[in-house]
Amino acid sequence: MRITVFRRMMAEEFGAVRAETLSRDYVLSGLGGRTVEQALAGGVSAKEVWQEVCAEFDVPPERR
Repeated sequence: MRITVFRRMMAEEFGAVRAETLSRDYVLSGLGGRTVEQALAGGVSAKEVWQEVCAEFDVPPERR
């Protein structure tokens, strides 16, 4: 998954402003206690990050 696709999916799921805030501020234990931005910058794939976000926020399977 490309980062642009990841960002679009985040915006569609959470709204543009909330997606940006979650990416920057919310720490996910499944990403090693990092934020989305930190995980992406650290080389974690966008697909893996999306999976962790979906698990954390109970995104329905049909939107994962």
